[in-house]
Amino acid sequence: MSDESKPVTQTLYETAPSSRKTVKFLTATAIGATLFFISGLTLIGTVLALILATPILILFSPILVPAGIAVFLVIAGFFFSGGCGVAAITTLSWIYSYVTGKHPPGADQLDYARMKIADTARDMTERAKEYGQYVQQRAQKSTHQGS
Repeated sequence: MSDESKPVTQTLYETAPSSRKTVKFLTATAIGATLFFISGLTLIGTVLALILATPILILFSPILVPAGIAVFLVIAGFFFSGGCGVAAITTLSWIYSYVTGKHPPGADQLDYARMKIADTARDMTERAKEYGQYVQQRAQKSTHQGS
């Protein structure tokens, strides 16, 4: 059946949105308009508060600026000391796990570095002994040649 053979009212009924969609649209529009109005009121209130507070802020700025800096430094100090405390507790916990034989993350790298340092120290000790013997032999040769 083609669109031309249908009555106009039936065509309009089939293409019209459902009542559920209409209610959703009206609800969303009402909520959006309300939120838009509230955001406008908030903007106006903020601008008015700034206009009224500006003379007070300028008048008290010699007191407020150093006080703000002091408050910022105190808060930063508390955060820094807290961070150092957390780092210390984490480190001590990791060391305890490592010493008690558990396998915390990073233990393999630590063992590898310890072995590398021990090997290097052993090599340097051997080289120092060899060089000491070399110097001793040269000293003995020079002493024997001088006699």
